Amino acid sequence: MTALARRFAGLLAGAVCLPLAVFAAEPQPTTEFTLANGLKVVVREDHRAPIAVSQIWYKVGSSYEAPGQTGLSHALEHMMFKGSSKLGPGEASRVLRDLGAEENAFTSDDYTAYYQVLAKDRLPVAFELEADRMATLALPEGEFKREIEVIKEERRLRTDDKPSQKAYEAFKAAAYPASGYHTPTIGWMADLDRMNIDELRHWYQAWYTPNNATLVVVGDVQPSEVKALAERWFGAIPRRDTPPAKLPLELAQPGERLLTLHVRTQLPSLLMGFNVPSLATAQNPRTAQALRLIVALLDGGYSARLSTRLERGQELVAGASANYDAFNRGDSLFTLSATPNGQKHKSLADVEKGIWQLLDELKAKPPTEQELERVRAQLIAGLVYQRDSISSQAISIGRLETVGLSWKLIDSEVDDLQQVTPLDIQQAARTYFTRDRLTTAHVLPEEASHE
Repeated sequence: MTALARRFAGLLAGAVCLPLAVFAAEPQPTTEFTLANGLKVVVREDHRAPIAVSQIWYKVGSSYEAPGQTGLSHALEHMMFKGSSKLGPGEASRVLRDLGAEENAFTSDDYTAYYQVLAKDRLPVAFELEADRMATLALPEGEFKREIEVIKEERRLRTDDKPSQKAYEAFKAAAYPASGYHTPTIGWMADLDRMNIDELRHWYQAWYTPNNATLVVVGDVQPSEVKALAERWFGAIPRRDTPPAKLPLELAQPGERLLTLHVRTQLPSLLMGFNVPSLATAQNPRTAQALRLIVALLDGGYSARLSTRLERGQELVAGASANYDAFNRGDSLFTLSATPNGQKHKSLADVEKGIWQLLDELKAKPPTEQELERVRAQLIAGLVYQRDSISSQAISIGRLETVGLSWKLIDSEVDDLQQVTPLDIQQAARTYFTRDRLTTAHVLPEEASHE
């Protein structure tokens, strides 16, 4: 992916968390329909500027892959730009660039998506190019042999040669013992070394079919016009049966896991992850909303508990953060990371103890209404700000639909977050912040490995 694609992928950690258009405004006009071949289309009108974003989302990513065949989804994303029945390698990108469009793609655990941002009257071009590669991707072997070397170098630069990423990859693999989320999206290097073009051709035939995709259009468009264009360019592509796609569910209580990782870093750090449900797998959706608000309580800026208690108060950490992705297809992970305050000679054990004190406090005593309202308003305001972008809106819709939820959750999110009570926060902490759901990684400098 280019820097532009990484910027769009970065939105998935924030903007994709179902941002809101406005606090109390009427929902933006949104229309959905499904073509006869199974392609679902969602159109959201936003008439502020004469532009549109077109995104097509395939229900396939690294969590669909089997051991020994990791990295296929990401490699196929690269090959989608290498030619089809109408155009040769790179030619589609040149066409779009000449039209002043932005375009790229991203792959994750649960999906692979392709997007174009362009003047609204150029939307037919985006549809024609996207439909062509959905139906008639070329997948030439010579292009694959060159591109797989690019992918391996990408892995070296972004993971193998980045100590923090290499540590997190090992941590994530341990934190998901049962589900496909232990697989890195780019794949393990051993699998990249032995990947061949026939595997990619099979992966394309298995998953790149209209009944396994969602087309999302947001911008200055009319639903009737988009429907006519979708019928024209995608309607004739035949549907195919896809392989079974089981949810990446995790063990209910995997047991406590501890890793000690030695990497090329100057400072030690701590990673803690608790196995938790996502919005798609939670028995009660309010549980997922409560976990989102716990992130805000712990890591919602200057007044949050990690900052006020552990950083400025006890001076245990030089920095700390919390994260939870509620919008996975399967079960998720609630993570905490921290770096000890070296100037105060604090250890990983000190930091771990301080974090547990915060978590145990949430279990013992719910937050006050005042504190919860403050972080709730802060969370919603941040999401609203992100939603100003039509690309962010499209990403939210596409991701929701692809992980088995509904785009309609965008318009109900204010109410969903408002329903969470202090007791819901306490109950979620008691249920999920337990040692039998915990993976801990102590990340240490290499020179300490002999100790």
